Amino acid sequence: MTRIDFHTKVGDPLAYACRLARKAYLSGKPVVVLAEPQRLASFDEQLWTFQPLEFVPHCMAKSPLAQDTPVVLTSDLDDAPHRQVLVNLGAPVPAQFARFERLVEIVGGDGGELAAGRERYRFYRDRGYAIETHNQGG
Repeated sequence: MTRIDFHTKVGDPLAYACRLARKAYLSGKPVVVLAEPQRLASFDEQLWTFQPLEFVPHCMAKSPLAQDTPVVLTSDLDDAPHRQVLVNLGAPVPAQFARFERLVEIVGGDGGELAAGRERYRFYRDRGYAIETHNQGG
């Protein structure tokens, strides 16, 4: 069964996701980051600039390099080459999340993101998934 972690009330979800992607990369775990196309483009840009002296190898899922790249970005999990860690930056429940060993939900602190996060939390809980919550806010 997929292990699910919720990181809630995150001040800057994209920067937080960058740090998680770097941590996964450094630990040797391939990660797939899921988001809507516009947010994914912002995340891609931030991965290039969030740490000036560190590089997190990443590419889009449709790239010919995706299979060999540790951090893969996508809006469609059908394109995802890895099945270890999924980081969800999107609002809906990822349709194929159960394919992954671990799902990390990152929930921002604004009202809309918190409401969508609560819906996803209920969805997983109601289906019997054990959920670990990490509250990043005050």
